[in-house]
Amino acid sequence: MSGVWKLCLGAALCAAPEAFAADDPPPPKVEKADTSAQIEAGKSYAIPAAEIAGFDYLLNRFNRRHYGSDYASNLSTARRNLHSSLVVDNDEFKTNQLGHPYQGAMYHGFARSAGLGYWESAFYTFAGSLAWETAGETTLPSRNDQIASGIGGTFLGESLFRMASLVLEQGSNAPSFLRETTAAFISPPTAFNRVAFGDRFKAIMSSNNPEYYSRMALAVSATAQDQRSTSGNVKRNELLGDYSIDYGLPGKPGYHYDRPFDYFTFQATASTGSAIENVMTHGLLLGTDYDLGDRYRGIWGLYGSYDYISPQTFRVSSTALSLGSTGQLWLTRDIALQGTALAGMGYAAVGTLNGPQDERSYHYGVAPQALLATRLIFGDRASLDVTAREYFVSGIASGTTGGRDNIIRADIALTMRVRKAHAVALKYLWNRRDATFAGLGDRTQTRATIGLYYTFLGHDRFGAVDWR
Repeated sequence: MSGVWKLCLGAALCAAPEAFAADDPPPPKVEKADTSAQIEAGKSYAIPAAEIAGFDYLLNRFNRRHYGSDYASNLSTARRNLHSSLVVDNDEFKTNQLGHPYQGAMYHGFARSAGLGYWESAFYTFAGSLAWETAGETTLPSRNDQIASGIGGTFLGESLFRMASLVLEQGSNAPSFLRETTAAFISPPTAFNRVAFGDRFKAIMSSNNPEYYSRMALAVSATAQDQRSTSGNVKRNELLGDYSIDYGLPGKPGYHYDRPFDYFTFQATASTGSAIENVMTHGLLLGTDYDLGDRYRGIWGLYGSYDYISPQTFRVSSTALSLGSTGQLWLTRDIALQGTALAGMGYAAVGTLNGPQDERSYHYGVAPQALLATRLIFGDRASLDVTAREYFVSGIASGTTGGRDNIIRADIALTMRVRKAHAVALKYLWNRRDATFAGLGDRTQTRATIGLYYTFLGHDRFGAVDWR
């Protein structure tokens, strides 16, 4: 099983412990020891450094055997790469934009599960990526890979580490084997350190009991709009598996945002049409909470994000920093409105899928981007979610002759609870790409789908935070 499929399957399994309590009262809360003191006492700087070096060595050996000369690195190629300027490479899109971030997430997970904090682990992630670019490949080191794995990998890795820790910490209603197995799928480095070093890294990072809203869904989806331009071979009907979580929703008394990713969202969707339709995460890196009157609570600050989106006809991926806010407003006693607004700058890749040979390549560029997401919650009965994203991928720092893309992705979903944690949802998803490149002319690609989802809800109030 590839790392990509492990990521998606593990994310889905993250909801599994909640399934054991869907029809039963929750078990008594298990009091936990002072895990922060245990983690601090056992932390190691040397162990994750050795693990990252070993991981890179084994990955290099595997790639050398299966993919050839690009990985036949030695001291001579490493010395040359150390004295080379960063370039933009043209490896396969999934390798660069999905494989490299996941590789960076592994680095981050080794450091986090060895007791290091977020920023320390981010340094290890960046350094691990730089070491791979220098000594793991014979090709010149590339800035796109360094951003995707060295920066995007730490955003993805922290989300996975937090979800694995949450399963281990709060899944006491599920069998121990299932908790450990689920955590291993989500964050393999966490499981490795727990097994390899026993009690030293057994202490679980305290989540400080965040308010979170998770949901797992299976769906059938049909094409509602199809403007392919030069793309072909689109599957009009798809089966989907989706997992998403909002972690650390603002407004809970006593919960604070002192650590990076004390608030984050994560979504991964597998599809029979494009294998991985999306992997998206963003989290609060630096910020604080605030309140505006009796009905509104929120957080604001600097967010980090990693997005990978592939709706069959084109694909886009971005690593970015944004300023923004997330909050919740009680409109009435039973109706709450949650929302996030972000605006920032990223480095993105975008390209055509299933097109002519001269259009299958993709280009990079500095990318201003924005996100607006809202959720209207009707007590414990239903929710209406509306999300819009936009990426403008410019020709700046593209490493090619230039060109630009403007990509918009929007969706609207109505979810209705049927019984306890079981719900159904109807979702409309719309993607549009407008591209302009010299010699190729203008391209417009639009794809919209409508899907019917069975959804297992992590919480029966759709994530509304009640501080009254």
